[in-house]
Amino acid sequence: MSEYSKLDKYVIIIAFISSFSFAFISNAVSIALPAIALEFHMSNIMQNWIVTIFLLVLAAASVPFGKICGKYGLRRTYLWGIFIYIFSALMSGLSPNETILFIARIIQGIGTAILSVNVMALITAQVSPKKRGQAIGINVTGVYIGLTLAPTISGIISHNIGWRWIFYITIPLMLIVLYLLLRIDKEWFIDADKSLDVKGSALYMFGIILLLYGFTILYDITGILITIAALIILVLFTRYELRINNPVYDIKLFKNSKFISANIASLISYFATFVVTYILNYHFQYLEGLNAQTTGIILIFTPLLMAIFSPFSGKLSDKIDPQILAAIGMAIVSVALFGLCFLNENTPMYLIIISMILQGIGFGLFSSPNNNVIMGSVDKKDIGTASASTATVRSIGQSFSLGLLTLVFAIVMGNVPIEPSNYNLLVTSSQITMIISTILCVLAVILSLIGLKSDDVLNR
Repeated sequence: MSEYSKLDKYVIIIAFISSFSFAFISNAVSIALPAIALEFHMSNIMQNWIVTIFLLVLAAASVPFGKICGKYGLRRTYLWGIFIYIFSALMSGLSPNETILFIARIIQGIGTAILSVNVMALITAQVSPKKRGQAIGINVTGVYIGLTLAPTISGIISHNIGWRWIFYITIPLMLIVLYLLLRIDKEWFIDADKSLDVKGSALYMFGIILLLYGFTILYDITGILITIAALIILVLFTRYELRINNPVYDIKLFKNSKFISANIASLISYFATFVVTYILNYHFQYLEGLNAQTTGIILIFTPLLMAIFSPFSGKLSDKIDPQILAAIGMAIVSVALFGLCFLNENTPMYLIIISMILQGIGFGLFSSPNNNVIMGSVDKKDIGTASASTATVRSIGQSFSLGLLTLVFAIVMGNVPIEPSNYNLLVTSSQITMIISTILCVLAVILSLIGLKSDDVLNR
C-alpha cells in the first residue's frame, strides 16, 4: 500500500475492518442458528428469520442512508453507525428471549446500513480512479476474510462458550475503527446543500420491506397480496423519483447499461449463492450430525478462496475489462451450484468440498470486478447513490436468498422444528433451492456481459 497517501491508508483500513465485521456477524450467526433455535424453542422458519430480519432492515435502510450520510458527512455519520452497531451487538448477546433478539437484530441492521453505505462511498470519494480498483479489492477482501473466519470462529465459540459471544467479538474491532476515524480531520460531503427526499425514502423503505416479507410467504394468499401491494408501491416510488430534482435514488442512472446490468448481476448472484452456507450448515449439523465447531471448519473453504481471489481480480479489473472477469467468475459459480443440486445424506464429502472450492474461486473472480463496474460507471456526484446501490443489492439479494429457503421450507416441510422425522423433507427443500439458485447464476453470467462495448463508464 506504499502508493497510497496516509489518508488513503486510513480510509482503506477503516473500510477493511468494517467490512470484515459486517461479513463476520452476518455469516457467523448462521452457524449458531441450531443452538439459538434449541435454546429459544424455535421452528425452522423462525430460526431463519434471525438472519432475514437483519437483512431486511439493511436492504430497506441502505438507499435512504446513502443520501443522509452524504448530506451530513461520511465521517460524522460513520461515527453514528459505530455507536448504534456496538449497542445492538451488546443487546443481541444479552437477549433473554427471541423477541428481544429480533429487536436487537433490527437495530443492528440500521447500524450496519449506515456503515455499509459509507464504506464504498469513502473509498470512491478519497481514492483516485487509477487506484480505486485495488482499493475496492482490498475492501472486498475484508468481506471475504470475515466470511472465511466466521464459520470456524463461530463454530468454536458456539460449541465451547455459547452463541452469545458471537455478537460480542466484533465490538473491539468497531472500537479500532472509532479510534482511526477520530484521527481523521477531513470530512466528505455529497450534495450537502440539497434537501432530503423524505417522501421517496418512505415509499422505498415501505415497498422493500413489504416485498421481501411478502416473498417469504408467497405460498399463502396474504403473501401474494402483500407482494402485489409492494410492487405497486415501488412503481409509485419510481414514478415519483423521476419527477423530482433531488431523488433519494436517481432512477435515471438505470439508463446506463453497465450500471443496471452490473447491479442486477450482483443482486442475482447474492440471491443465488447466499443460501448455500445455510443449506450446507443444516446438512452438516442435522443430517451428518456434526457439531458447530466441525461444521465451521469445513465451511471455511468457500470464503477462504473468495478472500484469496478477490484482491487479485480487483487489481486485474484495472487492466482487463471487469465485465469479462465477472462473467467468467459467475460461470464457475454456476458449475459449483449445479453440483449441489443432488445433495443428500449419501453425497460424499469430497464432492461437497469440490463444489465449495469452485464457488469460492468463481465468486472471488466476480465480486470485485463487478463492484468496479458499478462504481466506475457513474459521475462523481452519484457515488453516494452508487455506493448505496452496492450495499442495497447485496442485502436485497441475500434477503431473497434466505427468503427462498424459508419459502421452500414452508411449502415442503411446513412450520416445524428440524428433527429426524422430517430430514427427508429437509433434503428435498435443499435440492429444490439449489436448482433455482443454479438457474439464477446462469442468468447472472448473461447480465454481466450486457453493455460490454458501450461507453457508459465515465472518466472522472
